[in-house]
Amino acid sequence: MTKRLDLGLRLRFVALATLLIALPALAQQEKMDTPRPTFHFQLAPIAQTAQPSGQVPADQDDKDQAKKHKTPEEKAETAAPATSNDRLFFALPNFLTLENAAQVPPLSTKQKFAVVTRSSFDYIQIPWYGFLAGISQAQNSEPGYGQGASGYAKRLGSAAADGTIENYFTSAIFPSVFKQDPRFYQLGKGGFWHRTFYAMSRIVVTRSDSGSSQFNVSEVFGSAVAASISTYSYHPHADKTLSNTASVWGSQIGYDTATIVLKEFWPDIRRKLTHKRSEPVTP
Repeated sequence: MTKRLDLGLRLRFVALATLLIALPALAQQEKMDTPRPTFHFQLAPIAQTAQPSGQVPADQDDKDQAKKHKTPEEKAETAAPATSNDRLFFALPNFLTLENAAQVPPLSTKQKFAVVTRSSFDYIQIPWYGFLAGISQAQNSEPGYGQGASGYAKRLGSAAADGTIENYFTSAIFPSVFKQDPRFYQLGKGGFWHRTFYAMSRIVVTRSDSGSSQFNVSEVFGSAVAASISTYSYHPHADKTLSNTASVWGSQIGYDTATIVLKEFWPDIRRKLTHKRSEPVTP
């Protein structure tokens, strides 16, 4: 019996493990690089003419009235963005991760499907799935696909379909059915292990659309359904077993856990990378 995507998942784990091992050092360095606070003194502003008790200035009253009578479209424009345009390492889509997000509107079903579609068919996915298919072919994993151009095309289509199905079930279909929020809200504060455990807990705990904490049905059972559908549909006959499905499900949960920890610390890594880029070159 062969196990599909084991090699691809191992490659992902090796890359993520290397980054996660380096995260404590990055977090410590971030603290060392944080500048000390500076104090500025400013003269007190000239006192304005006092208004009679209980009377609101005319211009302030106009502003308050304008805020109360905003249209839904105007409120949506001034609200915090529902998704992001961020990319892990400036390449991989990270559109469902929010940094420093307090009050954000819930995602509608249409928005959930739209952002997953945007991520799943992003331009970077083509070389990524092509890379996984090439490694799979070199190792002759899933021999039922054969070799040559035909075998590579089957492996490429299989890798793309696996990733796309999993994305839709965990971030669009199940979140819409169970009214759960597929976004990851970065903690961004506290010690390294505190933030790590918080990120790992998001695999089993998530927000509902109303903002309450719930068991993450979308991730746990959504990935299981996705693994079952892909295994028993277009993969070679030798892979269509319950044990193989369970192995792929567990591997996917493990990969998602490592990825979400990386997402928690990505802002720290990004600041470090951009800081180095912006440093002037000394002769």
